[in-house]
Parts: sequence; structure tokens; C-alpha cells
Amino acid sequence: MSEENKNEFTFENPEYRQTYWHTCSHVMAQAVKRLWPEVKLAIGPSIDEGWYYDMDAPFAFTPEHLEQIEAEMKKICKEKLKLERFELPREEAIKFMEEKEEPYKVELINDLPEDAHISFYKQGEFTDLCAGPHLDSTGRIKGNALKLTACNAAYWRGDSNRETLQRIYGIAFPKKDELDAYLQRIEEAKKRDHRKLGKELGLFMLRDEGPGFPFFLPKGMTLKNTLLDYWRQIHKKYGYVEISTPIILNRQLWERSGHWDHYKQNMYTTVIDGEDFAIKPMNCPGGMLVYASEPHSYRELPLRVGEIGLVHRHELSGALHGLFRVRCFSQDDAHVFMTREQMKDVIQETVRLFDEVYSTFGLSYTIELSTMPEDHIGTVEEWEHNQDILKNAITDMGKEFVINEGDGAFYGPKLDFHLADSLGRTWQCGTIQLDSQLPERFELEYTGEDGQKHRPVMIHRVVLGSIERFIGVITEHFAGAFPAWLAPVQVKILPVTDRAAAYADQLSKQLDEAGYRVETDHRNEKIGKKIREATMEKIPYMIVVGDRDMENNTVSVRLRTGEDLGAMPMADFIAKLKAVVDSKSLELN
Repeated sequence: MSEENKNEFTFENPEYRQTYWHTCSHVMAQAVKRLWPEVKLAIGPSIDEGWYYDMDAPFAFTPEHLEQIEAEMKKICKEKLKLERFELPREEAIKFMEEKEEPYKVELINDLPEDAHISFYKQGEFTDLCAGPHLDSTGRIKGNALKLTACNAAYWRGDSNRETLQRIYGIAFPKKDELDAYLQRIEEAKKRDHRKLGKELGLFMLRDEGPGFPFFLPKGMTLKNTLLDYWRQIHKKYGYVEISTPIILNRQLWERSGHWDHYKQNMYTTVIDGEDFAIKPMNCPGGMLVYASEPHSYRELPLRVGEIGLVHRHELSGALHGLFRVRCFSQDDAHVFMTREQMKDVIQETVRLFDEVYSTFGLSYTIELSTMPEDHIGTVEEWEHNQDILKNAITDMGKEFVINEGDGAFYGPKLDFHLADSLGRTWQCGTIQLDSQLPERFELEYTGEDGQKHRPVMIHRVVLGSIERFIGVITEHFAGAFPAWLAPVQVKILPVTDRAAAYADQLSKQLDEAGYRVETDHRNEKIGKKIREATMEKIPYMIVVGDRDMENNTVSVRLRTGEDLGAMPMADFIAKLKAVVDSKSLELN
């Protein structure tokens, strides 16, 4: 048996996994109807992780209700009910669902195209409108490896003017230990939720007065600025210059770039002196104007131009999520202008920069090549040529990629870098987009070795992506325990008694003058409480100072991990701290 066939009926096969979860949604709906026949059913698809079903119930589902539904689902699995598909003509299908008093199903049937095949799936006494596919029996589902995870409100058909339904989510696996591992991972993810940690650690806040517009607090700004300082260091090393372009530019520019036609629904617009303007959703057009502002020679190329640009994008309120999906963010953009002969080398150089940055945070990645979308500019031949250059650049570096068909930017194919965090979750952050369209639209030129004018090509690239989103990712990746070089507070000094207060201040001044971020806890609290709270604040190093430390002119050092490094001269501690911070080590000792 081939490997492909062997995995056909396992969770290794995404289609089987979705079919399994979709069948679970029907089992859940059947369980609900057995328990509460008055509940009306809406839709119940499989999703990336599990399934949900939207229902209209005359009461609010509670955790106790979910337990009852789970128990009934397990019974249905044991009954090994066969799932049978059948079709009905439109009028009969409508009548069938009207008799079952399922108004949402009737509406769905009415909205189907005239020539649609209207199919149903029957299992025991339960029948549901569904296109399928499904497992052949409810007995295929392991009843002890399913779990209903949540219930929340959902508008019918996503329309806030329509009925408010209740959406029950579930997850299931072929084996109980797989479910247990999943639930444990979810529990760990909840502890690491950057929204929770952001509040606890004083990094940022989100307010109803500015939905999707995060407020960064002092410690969050320290974290953000430290991250940007690192960005600037690494980009200087790779030969980048930095620019800043305006936040608001006129409609004519956005029409020229293509964004007005291809991206307008995500742009905020305004009128100034009777003329249409847009708040920039990306930095590219401004970067084109900077390049075009003076003549260039082939000797300058590749020209690497970076920008930490503040951009605004209109996102639906339901899509907003902490720092992961916001309406205003700083994008670590860069545009590299080059000759056609330099394309492969520039792409590989950019990947090496990505490697250096991501390894600093202990993040591995996979690469996705996104190809030509339907909504594109430029010829098919040009697209295919650029796609081949991206493929060859990556494979020649010994790296693998998967194809993401039709998901390129409207102006060119791209390599997307999906980072894996400490829980194995992936986040799309970095991207390298190859573009020969905007240089054409903006009539960019350079003088070649032959003395003639030539058109450059360019890449758009981000390594961190949205700075705000990247902060969210690393907050969860490190569970708020940032490496010492990045931590908003690197050292907290904890005097045991008031007698040690002056000595603590002296140590604090030494660390501050050496360039480290330090706080001193002078509160009249027991040392155990001070240590416990500093640990909860995830501060890398704690210096405990008491009478003996003052006598011996030493400091007693503890790590947030609970490890006690013992007493040492302050000079030795500063040397240790310097080594850890300068190397950007992920470890504290």
C-alpha cells in the first residue's frame, strides 16, 4: 500500500480530517435535537480546528448543557448509525424542512441556484440539509475523544441586523490521548494569550474609544523600541538606508500604484482642499517617489531602502484580535531596487537576513510560494518568469517550499515565511514580494553600464511584518518571559530591609549608567513577597540585598526561573549580564 493510500483515512489527510469533523457537527446537532426538539438549526461546518453549529434556542446554552450534549453524542457514536445521502427536488426539499419546522434550512434552500442538487444526509431519526461529504457511520467517531469547547453568540449569516444565534464549538480526534494533548495545548495557549499578558505586564491596552488602535504603555514602548533598535542594527549590517514617507497621500498616487482599484475597501480616505486623499495602508508608493526623486546609476544597485512606516487598514470589527489584527500598525517595510541580473542574489541575501533575525528569537519557519491571483497586473509570462526566480533562489539555498496557488500580491508572486512558535503554532510574518509592475507604473529608471536608461525591478519585503503583531507573537512564544536583551525591565533590586535602601540605590545607579533597565522595590514588604511578585512580572534577574551583602560589597542574584546564583561582586554580575544581553542569548546564564 502506498504512503498516500495508507494515510487516506487518518488525520494526516486534511480531507479526511474535515470530513470527520463535519460528521461530528451532525452528531452534535442530532444530540441537541434529541434533548431539546424545539431548537432550530442553522449551519454546522467543519473549520480549521474542529467544527461549530449555529442554533436558535429559547434558552442560553450553559456548560452544563454542553456536558449533556457531549453525553448524548457519545451514545450516538455507540449506536453506529449509518449516514445515507439523498436528494430532493426544490419544492419537496422546502416542504420537507417546513414540516420539520426548520426556517433557517428553508431560507438556505431558497437561496440555492435553480439548478442546484439539493442533498440531505440521514442518520437514524435525524436528517440535515448538507452537501457533504461525511463518514459512512457515526461509529467511526471515537466518543471518548470528542469535546465541546465553547459557546458564543453569532449573527445569522454574519448580518448584525439578523437573528442572534448561539454557536457551539467542538473538537474531536481518533484517539483520546490526541484530544488530551490538544486540550493541554489550548490551556497553555490561554495562559500565554498576549492580551492577558499584555495587561498583566503593563505592555499595552485596548480601549473601546479606539477599536483596533492599540495603546502602548511605558513598558510596552521599551519593548517596542528595543525591537526597533535591533531592526535598525541588523539592517545597517546588511546595507540598508532608512527613510520615512507621509501617512496621507493623494488619490492620484494610489490610482497610479493600483491600490485605489485593488485595495480601496481596506483604505481610509479623506478630502483635503476638495481633493481625495488616502491614509496609507502600505508604504510602497511613497518609496517609489523617493527612488524617483533623483537619478540612479547601476553602481548604486541593489539599493536597499527600509522604512518603519505607520499604516492604517480598515478591518471589520469582528476580525479584530488583540495585537494580531489591528487597524493601525508599524510595518517594517523595505524596498530593494535592483537590476534583473541581481534578482536571485538579492532574494538569497534577504533570506539570510530573515534567518539571522528569526534565529535570534528561537523561531523556525516554513516557506510558502504564493502564485498569480486572478486580480493581477502584468503579463502571465512575466509572472511565470518571476515565480521561477523565487523558486530557484530558495531551492539553491537547500530550502523547501509549498505552493499557495493564486494568493500572490496583485503586482507579483511572493515568498511567505510562516514562523513556528514554542507551542508549534504558525504565524505568517515575513514576506518577499517580487515586483516588476510598480517600477513600470512609476517609470523608475537607472543608468546602465552602457549609458542607457533601464527599468529596475524590486522586491517588497518585511521581516517582522507588523511590529505590533510580532510583539503579540513573541509575547506568546516566550509566555511573557522575554530574553534579557528584550525584557522591558532587565533587573529588579530587592532590598531586604530599609537599612539596605541606600545600597540598593547605589547598585541601581551603577546598572543604569552601564545602560541596563533596572527598577528598585523599596516597598515595606517581606522579601518573599517581593521575590514572588518580581517573578510574576517575569523580570530576568533579581538582586536581593541585605546586611551581609552590604558588609561584603556583594549582590545575591536570583533568576526568574527560581534558580539562586548566590552572592557575587557587582562587577561579576554586570559582566554576566553584559555577556547575555550582548549575545542576545535566549538563556539567562
